Amino acid sequence: MINEPSDLDPAGSEPIELAPALLDHLAAVRAEALQTLESGDPVYGVNTGMGNLSKVRLSEEAQRRHQRNLLRGRAVGGPPWLPSEEARAVLIGRLRTFLTGDAAVSVELIHQLVALINNGEVPKIPAEGAGSAGEIIPLAHAFASLDPGPKEGIALLAGIPGATGRAALAVTRVRRLADQLTAVGAGAIAVAGANRDPYQAVAARGDEVLAAELSRLRELAGDEQQPRSLQAPVSFRVAGQVVAHVRRTLQQLDDAVERAFDGVTDSPAYLDGEFVGTAGFHGLDLTAYCDHLTVALAHAAEVSTARLHRLLDPSVTGLTAQLARDPGPQAGLVAVHKRAVATTHQLRRLTLPTAISTAETSNGQEDVQTFSWEAVGNLGEAIRRTRETTACELLAVRQAFALSGRPIPPGLRPLLQAVDEVVPPIDTDRPFGEDLTRILTEVL
Repeated sequence: MINEPSDLDPAGSEPIELAPALLDHLAAVRAEALQTLESGDPVYGVNTGMGNLSKVRLSEEAQRRHQRNLLRGRAVGGPPWLPSEEARAVLIGRLRTFLTGDAAVSVELIHQLVALINNGEVPKIPAEGAGSAGEIIPLAHAFASLDPGPKEGIALLAGIPGATGRAALAVTRVRRLADQLTAVGAGAIAVAGANRDPYQAVAARGDEVLAAELSRLRELAGDEQQPRSLQAPVSFRVAGQVVAHVRRTLQQLDDAVERAFDGVTDSPAYLDGEFVGTAGFHGLDLTAYCDHLTVALAHAAEVSTARLHRLLDPSVTGLTAQLARDPGPQAGLVAVHKRAVATTHQLRRLTLPTAISTAETSNGQEDVQTFSWEAVGNLGEAIRRTRETTACELLAVRQAFALSGRPIPPGLRPLLQAVDEVVPPIDTDRPFGEDLTRILTEVL
């Protein structure tokens, strides 16, 4: 039962039910807003046109058609469509902003939206091509099946609820991915016999996030009484700093998501008894931290790929070349590293700042943009590709343990046992892409 807007999690999958007291509050706001509209004062997008046509006043007859037309005329997107989980997050993001009361929409529309979320058949929402201040194009697709009343068409299109909902989902995914990055990195440290000095608590003075990450690495990797060398390669030594940075930027994005949900994003918003034009659609805060996290993941993937390369090197691990059972006749996991290299190359192209672009639309009425929809799309792609490089390194860690005979530290046993359940022992070359797919779908 949702009693407050903050109770609604865009990453959740359970059916949504709204508390009667919350609905009563929203109904009271709606009644007051409709009474304010009766004054006839201009209210953007309600009794006026939109964008550069906002100077045009609409007749009562035009107003009745206008809210529905707002959705129809802006549904200009096409495939590729968002995955169903992301599409659901868009719908929940819109619902959460409505529950503040700023949009002054009817309880009837909220019931329509809840039914759309709960029926399990999410609408087709374009993954690309938002191209405006805000995200009116994907939102027009998202809510095409709803029947808006006065002021409700523009309310459905206002702000950046879609990017915010998708970012909330990304936060949940990256939190899990960060734990996997830590575990796989710890596995590489353990099986390579890396010196544990870089992971001591004294090395994290003044940085609580790093201290916690180093503690996790030490716990998972276990102690090493006789390290193979005084210094392991840099990709091993910086494992704590890399994932600590992912976790730190993840928290920054999580905070930005909450600001976006808690702040005023509707325009015009019904605030203190009057309609107020706002700039809540300008999602620079959200965009910047999506970009920041994308860069952090790209670096984590690069470091993971570098460690994977070192695991194939006998001078680092003391194991057979390329982790092959019979080097020469067998190539081992060298092609797995090549896949990771290609994936990190693709990741680098996602790291350009999204909001550094000005483009005019609506005859100059919208003359700057932040492209938050694109930023969260880049982040989703970065998550997917970082999971790929993590899977590649995990396969190598598992094979290295099998060849080394080293005992698996207790903290790593559940992860490596999960790999063993879906990946047969590697005794010869085979299509390792199939193994990676099983790891991605059943382990990570």
